[in-house]
Amino acid sequence: MVNIRELDPAASPLDYFGYELRRKREAAGLTQKELGAIVFCTGSLVGQIETAMKVPTREFAERVDAALVTEGFFSRLVGLVLRSQLPTWFQPYAEMEAKAAYISTYQAQVVYGLLQTEKYARAVLGAPEPENLDELVAARLERQRLLRKEQPPLVWVVLDEAVLHRPMGGREAMREQLAHLLSFRDQRRVKIQVLPYSAGEHPGLPGAFNLLRFNDHPDIVYTEDFIQGHMTANPDGVGEGWLNYDQLQAAALSVRDSAELIAHVMEERYGDQPTAEGRDVA
Repeated sequence: MVNIRELDPAASPLDYFGYELRRKREAAGLTQKELGAIVFCTGSLVGQIETAMKVPTREFAERVDAALVTEGFFSRLVGLVLRSQLPTWFQPYAEMEAKAAYISTYQAQVVYGLLQTEKYARAVLGAPEPENLDELVAARLERQRLLRKEQPPLVWVVLDEAVLHRPMGGREAMREQLAHLLSFRDQRRVKIQVLPYSAGEHPGLPGAFNLLRFNDHPDIVYTEDFIQGHMTANPDGVGEGWLNYDQLQAAALSVRDSAELIAHVMEERYGDQPTAEGRDVA
């Protein structure tokens, strides 16, 4: 007899997902292999998800909903599963970020997580060589769904110019990332400014920070150090954060000029380059 790993559905969102997937699959009279064939994956993958050994993707959840006629049950649940893959110390911020009406961020090293492409996110998250890189990338992409809500937050981003030049993931990944940033230039609810090198000293020198504003909650300022994140609604800290952010916005290029700089860097640094065979020789 096959030894089936029993899950405690209350242990975690991942365990609950696996428990319910097995229960609903068996109720439908399907084997793991049969369900896998319907949702275009292997029966082994279905088994790994049912035993909480593998984290499901949103695509998998949507296909299972269609196959088992669950009226969106797994599609709703997978958001909680993916959020649970975020670092424990980051999860409280992610929850508040999802509720914010207004998000302001200054980024000195990398593109803000909500605006990262999959390749860029993989390079950023893969730098420390984590064992669960696929799950971390999926969780980051899941966070970005809040930009596609019926009423998404207003997002204002100030990027240090160094972010545009730091080659994360290689030339192709950077070109794709900068093109993605440019895709927001005509959107009303996402604004991107670049703080140029010429700005010299500025209030953002200590590092990146985020400010969250809510319709029914005090503002929050969020920072990170090497180990964890720090979130506070202390009025003095929040006030200092907004003062610094206002100064950064004033020193940054306009939204239009920022887009022109991003496009210039994209073509100059990450555009198509002639091959060795195609170069002129003297």
